Amino acid sequence: MESKGKQSNSLNKSLKLIFVYTVATGSIFTFVNYWDSVFFGYCGSGTFLAFGLMTVAILPVALVYSELAPLFHTSGGELIYNTVGLNKHLGFLASWLIMAAWISVPPAVVMAILSWVNNTFHLSLTFTTIVILGTVLLVVYFIMSMQDVQFLVKAQAVMLFCNIAVTVVTGFMLLFSGHWSISNFGNIFTTQLSSVNGIPGWAIGMALLITPYFGFETVPQMVEEGDFPIKNSKKAICGSILTCGIIYVFYYFCVAGLDSMDNLLTAQSANGFLTITAMQNLLGWKIWPVIVGLLSCLMGMGASLLGFWMSTVRMLYSMSKKNFLPEAFSKVNKHQQPILPNVFLLVVSIVFIVLQNAGSFMNDFFNLMSFGCACAYALTMISAVRIHHKYEAPCEAYRSRRAVRIPRQRRIKLPHRLTGRHRRRQHTSRNNEHRHKLILI
Repeated sequence: MESKGKQSNSLNKSLKLIFVYTVATGSIFTFVNYWDSVFFGYCGSGTFLAFGLMTVAILPVALVYSELAPLFHTSGGELIYNTVGLNKHLGFLASWLIMAAWISVPPAVVMAILSWVNNTFHLSLTFTTIVILGTVLLVVYFIMSMQDVQFLVKAQAVMLFCNIAVTVVTGFMLLFSGHWSISNFGNIFTTQLSSVNGIPGWAIGMALLITPYFGFETVPQMVEEGDFPIKNSKKAICGSILTCGIIYVFYYFCVAGLDSMDNLLTAQSANGFLTITAMQNLLGWKIWPVIVGLLSCLMGMGASLLGFWMSTVRMLYSMSKKNFLPEAFSKVNKHQQPILPNVFLLVVSIVFIVLQNAGSFMNDFFNLMSFGCACAYALTMISAVRIHHKYEAPCEAYRSRRAVRIPRQRRIKLPHRLTGRHRRRQHTSRNNEHRHKLILI
């Protein structure tokens, strides 16, 4: 009976590596044709260069995650890494910092979808109508998230590849449109941001471009459901960043050559959709901008919403399994999808939509995402150094895959709170207390 209960409250271990890769890539590659006005406002015509530099800058963080992910075989990446490396309080803080970024995605995506529909079809939607339609969209994604994980990852993969294909094709179309010129770049270090304490505004803008890369950290949330050697998670983490980074650089290079920044950053494109607006006003295209909106904006944002929704749910599930949240958060439905975490995320997303400022939500969400993921990354880097220092022997033995006998005192152990066994402590004696610690290596 006990083993059956355990099985019923576990996640479905059936994901192939390719789908874990698409979850991460789909989470990253989302606002490419929506927040382009924000990106160009930060870094001007040199946005492509800023993305290239940020790709290089974020890779060391990804490599650290690649080293940590194979060491821990359950979801809850930041929670586990920072609890083992630092302490349970900072582990709890780091998990909520990264979830602050993740949780902000569903309402931001829903608002972006409705903004595109409103702008494209000139509907002049009222705030009340936007809230109602946004709630309906969130309920649709909630219903999808309660289905089998295979359905979710395959649906997201279709959305992702539609987005990538249309974005790449659009880049070539802009490059050979006859309107593109290298002279349109001008000063590639122009920016709308002011310098702060001697730091150039362009450099600050480049630093804020960390947001279009966050999403690779969803891989550790999916490893518990992975049906592949866990050491291969490095391919999904680094592959997702390199895929998106290359496309970012190529695409925004193509966009920057269309016209000067003064003509691209118009009042009409101030709230997003800079490239779509340029295709309509500068190139006179009518049909292709709508196709880009449907297959890149809507599909891409849908893929991102699913990726971060799944990751948030699994983080909450892991926090329950490791006794940071009530046990009710680990209950799953017949498709082995956590129930209460999905409900919690739906409610919070609806509240975010109701409370958001229709005029500034884009920058508000962008800043929240940047702050949340940057702080979580910083804590995780510190934890990684401490884990390597404290547990160097077991880590090296694991990487080399040698059959090395590691002294008990040098094994990596999760703190008692993370073992998921303290609820049954009354059934064991104090003499067996050491058995409550989960030996990972």
